[in-house]
Formats: sequence, structure tokens, C-alpha cells
Amino acid sequence: MRTGADPEASRGRGAPKRTTPLRRRVLVAIVSATALGVVLFAIPLAFAVQRLYRGEHIAQLQRDANRVAASVPEKAAAVPRTIKRPSGMSSSVHIGVYRIDGRLISGTGPAYSALAAASADGRLHEGTEAGRLTVTAPVPSDTTLEVSAQVSLSNNDATNGVLAVWATIAAIAAAAIVLAAVFARRQARAIALPLEQLTAATTALGAGELPGRLPPSGILEADAAAEALQQTAGRLVGTLRRQRAFQRDVSHQLRTPLTGLMLGLESALARPDADLRGSIETAVGRLEQLHRIVEELLLLAEPDVAAETLDFDRLSDAVRLRWHGVYAEAGRQLAVDIATDLPEVHAPEVAVRQILDVLIGNALQHGAGTVAVTVNRLGDGVAIDVRDEGPGFVMASGPARTSTHAARGLGLPLARSLTQLAGGSLVEADIGPAPVLRLLLPSSRPESGRVDGVQNSAS
Repeated sequence: MRTGADPEASRGRGAPKRTTPLRRRVLVAIVSATALGVVLFAIPLAFAVQRLYRGEHIAQLQRDANRVAASVPEKAAAVPRTIKRPSGMSSSVHIGVYRIDGRLISGTGPAYSALAAASADGRLHEGTEAGRLTVTAPVPSDTTLEVSAQVSLSNNDATNGVLAVWATIAAIAAAAIVLAAVFARRQARAIALPLEQLTAATTALGAGELPGRLPPSGILEADAAAEALQQTAGRLVGTLRRQRAFQRDVSHQLRTPLTGLMLGLESALARPDADLRGSIETAVGRLEQLHRIVEELLLLAEPDVAAETLDFDRLSDAVRLRWHGVYAEAGRQLAVDIATDLPEVHAPEVAVRQILDVLIGNALQHGAGTVAVTVNRLGDGVAIDVRDEGPGFVMASGPARTSTHAARGLGLPLARSLTQLAGGSLVEADIGPAPVLRLLLPSSRPESGRVDGVQNSAS
């Protein structure tokens, strides 16, 4: 019993099939179809021409045979004599006089003719004898038929006109096939070129390059594929840019806790009287916070992040737990104040937490004095303000804003992207002094007449 597959059969099934370029396929298909059509038309036409020419020659020979029979005397069988060629008859036509039994009396022809013998019935007969197209006519008689006249034409003479027409048909057929080949070549290029351009654009996209817009080809399917590729390329490039920006912003978001962790450990190592246990516990706490940040950022990197009803009390507790110790080490204060009767807001809590981490971290690093985080109703939504007592933002010469510190706001791009994910907006409510960055979150259940208030406040 065979338990394994046949290796030869497996190789045969797995071997790639030989492919043919599209240009060649189109060229071969059009030329083949044209050649088949020409052949199917030319062959019946050639036979029809042959029959037409044969019919014309037979009709002419019948007229000649009647003319000769009219000039042959009834008693030619008893008194043989040379028959005079009628005027206007072609010299290539042979004339012969036969007895009614088919024997030659005079003239040119075979010694015995079955067609001449068949004339005993008093009718014309035609056929081919001795390689010649032959017609026999009985000689009129008042008594008994005794003689028949025969005229014949060489098959070569009979087919000369046919061959000329056949040559003309063949030349037209060849010209049609050549023109079809030229047309097929142009059509093959017109059909294959858009696909080749699509292949090149797809290859460039795979290499990380954004392909330019392909010129219209006039082929609906190819143009639709090119448009779809262009849209896909735009989406992919946008996705790659967002991923790179997210990676850059995340690296900045992680750099601050890593730097604090390293400085704390280095400080503990540098001081002989340092409390190593306390330093290790502090480092472990910061590592736990770092681990939480990494997990939250990985969660936010997922394509779908579920929204939930925000619990602002739990959010404020998380802010205090995350930042009170850090601010205390820096000799500064963090105040968190939450108003009552806040509207219901649906948003990913992890995104809102990360936004606040960015804003509070920036205020700690680049601001001054006490940092106040307040949560209030604004219109039919919620406004979360982060205020510090620093000098604030400085307007640049253009619409872009810079801060008094070269590094201030490096995490804001991440905060803005996360704000879009949360369905809100991040605005600079006050550029300073005592600057305020405001996170606006719309209510899940808008109240009538409140939307304009939110928009006006945001602006």
C-alpha cells in the first residue's frame, strides 16, 4: 500500500504554469480570428469563382458546339471532310466530328468519345475528356442522327482566369491579415500598457513610494483599477505617516518617565547614604507607571478602540495617583477640581488619560507654579482645563505657535491625535501668562440649543 503522495505528481501540480505576455495574447488572438475569418470567406469564394468560370466556359463551348454542328453536313459520316472553323471562335478550341457511335471522323480529339456517343439522344453533353473541357452537340438530321460535333478547351486555358482571381483573393487575404496584425499590435499595446503601468505603480507602492496619478487609458476597467490604486496608495501613505508620527510622539511620551527613572537610580548610586530600598521602591513604582503607559499606548494603537461612559471621579483619582508624587518631588503642587452635574460623555478613557498625562507632563516640565486641572460643564459638553502659572506661549511671526521653551509641546501632536480618537478637540484657551490648554469633549446626549455654545467656546 502506498502511503505517500507521488513526488512526480506533486511536482507536476506545484510547477508554475507558463504564462504568455498580454500583448502577445492579444496579437495572436486578433490575427488568428482575422485569418480564420479570411479563410472561411476565401475558400467558398474561390470555389464559387471556379464554378462561375467553368459555367462560362461551358456556355461558350455550347454555343461553339451548336455553331459547328450547324456547319457539318448530314452525310459527313459517309464523306469525311475538314470542318471550317467558324468566325470568332478561339484558336485554343479544338473541333472534332464524330460518328454517333463515338468514333472520330475528322478534326482533333480522342479516337473514341463517350460524350459523342451520348449525343445519340439528340441533346448537348458536356464533361472532361483527355484532360480537356468538352461539349458535344448532335448534327441536325431529317432522318436518323449519324454525326455529332465536338468542341473542347484545355483545362489549363479554362483555369487561367480562375487562377488570376484566386491570386487576387489570396493577395487581399494576405493584406487583410497584415492590416489585422498592425491593428492588433496597436490594440495590444493600448490594452497592455495600462496594466503594465499599474504593475509598475504597484511595485513602487510596495517599495514605499507614492505613485503618481496614471494617465487615463480609455479602458473603463483599467481606469477604475488605477483610481482604486491611487486611493489605496493615499490611504496607505496617510496610515504610514500617522504611524510614524504616533511612534515619534510615543517615544517622547516614554522618554520623560525613563529619564526620571534613570536619574533616580543614578542619584541613589551616587550618594553613599542613600536609602537604596526606598530608591528601589520608587523605581519599581515608576516602572509600573511606565508599564501602564506602554499598555495604554499599545491599546490606542489598535484600529478600533471602544468608547465608554467616562467616570470623571475615577479619572481624577488616576491623575492624582499618577502625578501627585512626581509634583511633590519637584516641589510643586497639583490641584484637581471636578464640578458636579456633568453631562454624560462617551470616549475611550485610556485616550483621555493619556491626553491629560501629556498636558500635565508638559506643565510640569515647561510651566511653573501650581498646576490646576479643572473639569466643568461647557455648553452640552465637558471642558477639561490644564492651567499652570508659567509665562505662557509666545506667538511666532506666522500662524504656528512656539513656546518660551524650545522643547515645550513636543507631546502635543500625540495629544491632538488622541483627541481626534476621543471625538473631541484640543484648543489653547489662553496662551499666557498662566496658559490654559482645554480639552473639549462633546456630550453623548446633546441638549437643544447647546451645540452653538460649545462651538463658540471652543473657538
